[in-house]
Amino acid sequence: MAAAFEPYRKDYTAGAFADTVLDGTTLGERLRGMHVLVATSESATSESKIIGTVAGAVSGDEGHLRGMAVLPELRGDGVAGQLLSAIEAWLREQGCSQVSLDTTPPLKAAMRFYGKNGYIRSGRTRDFFGMTLVEYVKALWAGGQLL
Repeated sequence: MAAAFEPYRKDYTAGAFADTVLDGTTLGERLRGMHVLVATSESATSESKIIGTVAGAVSGDEGHLRGMAVLPELRGDGVAGQLLSAIEAWLREQGCSQVSLDTTPPLKAAMRFYGKNGYIRSGRTRDFFGMTLVEYVKALWAGGQLL
């Protein structure tokens, strides 16, 4: 998370950045409260390296995503799309008919990515440590049909 969000540190308030880039305590909370997926890559020394992550939680028939991040040097390589597809599949398995996520205005590339993947702005915003969070939503099921 830190490497993925470091280029945006100057655009975030201190509180928003701290809540986005997890420390040991907040990472533990995320792992206990959400379904966390990581993408890994094997290095030449056969050590796994985390290259991306996303987390999802379920509330009723709605899923919510948090912490979508991919290493900057791998953006555009399909890692984010694979993570998004995998977490959406998990949410469908949990019976979710829609999914939401929040992002911040500095993350323009993320907003374009979500739009290309079927997410639309809901029109809802809220305060996030002095920054605006913009909500996006996507239907996962409609009329008994997988979307």
